[in-house]
Amino acid sequence: MSQSKQQVYRLNTGGRIDRSRTLSFTFNGQRYQGHPGDTLASALLANGVDIVNRSFKYSRPRGIVAAGAEEPNAIVQLGSSEAAQVPNVRATQQALYDGLTASSTNGWPNVQRDLMGLFGKLGGQFMPPGFYYKTFMAPASMWLTYEKYIRKAAGLGRSPMEADPDNYDHFNQHCDVLVVGAGAAGLAAALAAARSGARVIVADEQEEMGGSLLASRETLEGKPADQWVARVLDELASCENVTLLPRTTANGYHDHNFVTLHERRTEHLGDTAPVENGHRQVRARLHRVRAGQVILSTGAHERPLVYAGNDVPGNLLAGAVSTYIRRYGVAPGRKLVLATSNDYGYRAALDWKEAGCEVVAIVDAREAPAGDWVDAARAQGINIITGSAVIEAKGSNRVTAARVAKIDIDAFKVSGSVQELACDTIASSGGYSPVIHLASHTGARPTWRDDIIGFVPGLVKGVQACGGANGCYALGDVLAEGVEAGIRAAAAMGHAVQTVTLPSAERLQQGPAVALFQVPHEKPTLRGPKQFVDLQNDVTAAGIELATREGFESIEHIKRYTAMGFGTDQGKLGNINGMAIAARCLGRSIPEVGTTVFRPNYTPVTFGAIVGRHCRELFDPERYTALHQWHVERGAEFEDVGQWKRPWYYPEKVNGKTETMHEAVARECLAVREKVGILDASTLGKIDIQGPDAREFLARVYTNKWEKLAVGKCRYGLMCKDDGMVTDDGVTSCLAENHFLMTTTTGGAAAILEWLELWHQTEWPELDVYFSSVTDHWATMTITGPEARKLLAEISDINLDRDSFKFMDWRSGKVAGVPARVFRISFTGELTFEINVQANYAMHVWQTLFKHGEKYGLTPYGTETMHVLRAEKGFIIVGQETDGSVTPEDLGMQWCVGYDKPYSWIGKRALTRSDTKRENRKQLVGLRPKDPKVILEEGAQIVLDPKHAIPMPMVGHVTSSYYSPVLDSGFALAVVKGGHQKLGETVYLPMADGQTHEAEIVSTVFYDPKGERQHV
Repeated sequence: MSQSKQQVYRLNTGGRIDRSRTLSFTFNGQRYQGHPGDTLASALLANGVDIVNRSFKYSRPRGIVAAGAEEPNAIVQLGSSEAAQVPNVRATQQALYDGLTASSTNGWPNVQRDLMGLFGKLGGQFMPPGFYYKTFMAPASMWLTYEKYIRKAAGLGRSPMEADPDNYDHFNQHCDVLVVGAGAAGLAAALAAARSGARVIVADEQEEMGGSLLASRETLEGKPADQWVARVLDELASCENVTLLPRTTANGYHDHNFVTLHERRTEHLGDTAPVENGHRQVRARLHRVRAGQVILSTGAHERPLVYAGNDVPGNLLAGAVSTYIRRYGVAPGRKLVLATSNDYGYRAALDWKEAGCEVVAIVDAREAPAGDWVDAARAQGINIITGSAVIEAKGSNRVTAARVAKIDIDAFKVSGSVQELACDTIASSGGYSPVIHLASHTGARPTWRDDIIGFVPGLVKGVQACGGANGCYALGDVLAEGVEAGIRAAAAMGHAVQTVTLPSAERLQQGPAVALFQVPHEKPTLRGPKQFVDLQNDVTAAGIELATREGFESIEHIKRYTAMGFGTDQGKLGNINGMAIAARCLGRSIPEVGTTVFRPNYTPVTFGAIVGRHCRELFDPERYTALHQWHVERGAEFEDVGQWKRPWYYPEKVNGKTETMHEAVARECLAVREKVGILDASTLGKIDIQGPDAREFLARVYTNKWEKLAVGKCRYGLMCKDDGMVTDDGVTSCLAENHFLMTTTTGGAAAILEWLELWHQTEWPELDVYFSSVTDHWATMTITGPEARKLLAEISDINLDRDSFKFMDWRSGKVAGVPARVFRISFTGELTFEINVQANYAMHVWQTLFKHGEKYGLTPYGTETMHVLRAEKGFIIVGQETDGSVTPEDLGMQWCVGYDKPYSWIGKRALTRSDTKRENRKQLVGLRPKDPKVILEEGAQIVLDPKHAIPMPMVGHVTSSYYSPVLDSGFALAVVKGGHQKLGETVYLPMADGQTHEAEIVSTVFYDPKGERQHV
């Protein structure tokens, strides 16, 4: 590693950095120094690092352009170890810390001498927009090879190959007022809202709050503006109703004022989060905020001018030059040429001059600029060239000169002779573009304003924009807009308005700006040197013009054809310029061309922050029933059902040998059929449904009727998606006139609750009904078999007589002294009681059952036995007998469909379609192998003619297949085309090993076809 170099461009005084401390960092293997308060970008500039990256497409050398989130070039890879690698970090937003290690994301073998740059220089003219599609279409067989190398050449960093050592978390928050952006407008708005008593959250993406005031030449009350910032922040920090979130980006704005905030909590401290008191701190946090009112004070991005060679290192935004000088004490060069179309750009030249550096010239596109800053520049003796522009930057790895000429903006041509000014830095300002990204996330379309030469955000209910985000740039007006927005937001939330006295701001005289986007060159755009519009994606003015020539007129199509505004950039610097160029080429106005759609995220968010704590053991948490420990001690083998660990079977030792699953399941099945078995069914989804319209709601989501279900009764129901296909089933019980308990499949519980809420909230909000998940509240123990009634009678006060407690009834009472709900429903076809008790009492009741059940041969059984028992009765399992393409009639369950209900229900319309009525649909049938010893494979394909040439026409497949110890044979359920009309026919199942099994299509009910055993 090379030794550290001096900070050659660091000014002797000025800035908000701590010069008393020195920090060491490494960039591309070279060691440098900086100070606390620096960003990586400011430290690189201080050390004279010109090239920070290579461009996306042409591999051209690129330097730092901006000072904030709008930076397109300085995208770096962070991390000193493999586990700490973080791609796509903007150097302008990364705070410097001791030991920071960063590298460029593009450039081989290094960023200074990149071999791909030769291809870009020599072959760039052969790589216009869309050349990938035109060049690599044929032969199609080569695309995977092409893709490999295209992807290798592109990209902005790499993902780590080792596990992330850091922790991340999520916060759910509510507030009255969310202020996004803590510049002058945001702080004024927050202060007004806070003094009115509103709960306020202030989020700002910078390391320090204050926005542009931290690097401003202007004063408030005759004092530096940052002193007012400090006073306001002190007051806000002392308010209990205010939360300040620096280093926090509002990356997404969603419906109903739901905003996601990405807080970088410890990313400014090291590669990984520090450890305190033995615990690693949180690296980043995602705040999910529901706000009553949102104030967008996100400011504005300065637009660069588009001229030839504007990507050569040393081309910067004028505002960025001022920021680096005034905030970081860095002058990123020695000799400056300023190109501007407005008064604001003059600040950079004044700051540069005050820093002791040479201002070669100010090149102003206006013929007669006038204003206080213009006058100040003239008073400093700075050369001002009017009616002109920088038409080209000269240089390769660093600017060496600026070519300047008179221009005719309206005619889009160079109208005078060209002079070349030697310089090492060109700062440009084409005006400001309000940051409309967040407002655009809501779907609101922005509005063009000619007076500011920019779009302002379209607003939805509950949101306001103020300051730069609203096209207001004069400091006094910005503060006034902020206060007014804060007062309106607080009042909208019902708070009494408190007055805020504004600090006096100097009123500066400014001349009008001129609308200049692309600077003309002596050569036509398509023939001249490259003029870059989107620096991150290598989109040029020529590329946009070519796109319009090739027939692309919609700005969205132009965006996709050229890649303008793609990726992490989101068009922050280039979109308005690109739209203006497209508008000129199409002969339209900018508002006629319109804007592209901005989408979350505003800047990149790490996967860690998105995931939060939902990773490692919490990514897919294991869920245990209240009886889990008993199953473990009993030696149960488990299977995963959804997130639950369910006992699969209980192997016992027989003659010193542990039973196989086949042996254990056979024993458990016979115990249920001959004596009594017990199943832990606590995992079944349970949804408590209440409300005056609960019955009607059930009838709308289930296929069958519910209006006459009496209290104390239960009913089986099928649930379909809106395509008519079965999605869930279960038993729902009437607990009271307007109170029901719905059970769902174990794996579908969460999805079904979400499904019910979706339909209630979006389709039937007029129905007065409420849903609560109570799956974890109740433990369910199913005792089933001929001896079940005798066993339960010993420990319950409920009358279990057949005539008083009938099949599909439920009763409340006590079991083992514990309040319980007991349901007489069966998934085995045997006499069954499902006992539901509060989960904390489950172990006591379970153990009491075993204490009394010993004499009845009580046997625990698992899910595998449950599957065998239910299949013997032809009972379906959703997701096994169904696959998203099966209707109730396909299952032979027409009896469970109420076509004559007084209102429509989910799936009814779909079930009347010709496709769902055709006779050759796959239908559920039973299969009995001709050889009783054969256990058919689940998923095995069914054919009618085993001698048919391959490929054979397949008519169905096996959905469930088991050995039945009661039947002493294999049996299966299957879906077969037209199967309900094929009972008694023989079908064939060719296997991969060459065997072909024969089976007879039979009824789905293999055991107790009349259902007498469950009614005893």
